[in-house]
Amino acid sequence: MPSLEQADSHAEEPAVRVADVRKSFGDVHALRGVSFVAERARVLGVLGPNGAGKTTMVKVLSTLLRPDSGTATVAGHDVVKDAAAVRRSIMMTGQYAALDENLSGRENLELFARLMGLSKSAARKRADTLLEEFDLVSAGRRPVHNYSGGMRRRVDIACGLVVRPEVVFLDEPTTGLDPRSRQGVWDLVNMLKTQGITVLLTTQYLEEADFLSDNIIVIDKGTVIAEGSADELKEKIGGSYCEVVPIDTSRVRDAVTALGDLVPAGVAERFGEQDRLSIPAPDGAATLSEALRRLDAAGIALADIGLRRPSLDDVFLSLTDRTGGPA
Repeated sequence: MPSLEQADSHAEEPAVRVADVRKSFGDVHALRGVSFVAERARVLGVLGPNGAGKTTMVKVLSTLLRPDSGTATVAGHDVVKDAAAVRRSIMMTGQYAALDENLSGRENLELFARLMGLSKSAARKRADTLLEEFDLVSAGRRPVHNYSGGMRRRVDIACGLVVRPEVVFLDEPTTGLDPRSRQGVWDLVNMLKTQGITVLLTTQYLEEADFLSDNIIVIDKGTVIAEGSADELKEKIGGSYCEVVPIDTSRVRDAVTALGDLVPAGVAERFGEQDRLSIPAPDGAATLSEALRRLDAAGIALADIGLRRPSLDDVFLSLTDRTGGPA
């Protein structure tokens, strides 16, 4: 049993701390010195294109892979020196629910509870609690093979919470789910956070990371290339901008001329065949108002004009300089 001093020191530590972790598979360098911190009771979004190293990083943190060098601790335990303690402190779910399809939701929960060392009565009680929390009471006695994708995902996550973990790894948990089921998983992620559980979320849906994550890291080519909140990352590629769409798309260049010094030097050359124009809006609504005044004076009729903010998609594509989406 850990001493009180050890428990206190673990409680003060971040839920996950990674320092210069490297992992190679022959000539393939999957991780090239990854470092980051995940604070307790927070959601850390992990983004990156295919082959960036996200899955390798999660496997290292969940002790499925041993790093070549560097250090990583989860819930205060070293992933190499104290792998068993790490495994006792985490829950991990992948893209596909790891359930016995012939058993009911309740039976799956009771099975997981018994495997985790709970007595038969304690397993039943814990299953009751989780079925209630996850809104599965009415479906709990039906075989899992009759469940929808969203219900399977809820039972899968519930099974991982039979014994309360400190850190949860969700690897693309909403892949293949319909919008309603995806929203249900989002609600579960927020519930985990309110219970003081740290969540590491890898996702291919950037709006998911934007909505759920307190902090985000972007991994590309085995390194962390950016870190911060969604708003902080958006600021990295510029703040608000004003988008102008003339009714007559052939007048985009006229709009550039009319806007004058609102269009940054050197930017005008980009606008030839495009049907719209985007300019920085450092003064927000004041920039929009001035743009409207100048365009009206030039007699340029507009289909649309408005203030916009960069999306996380814009951030991702800008940071990784790729055309593919994250995975």
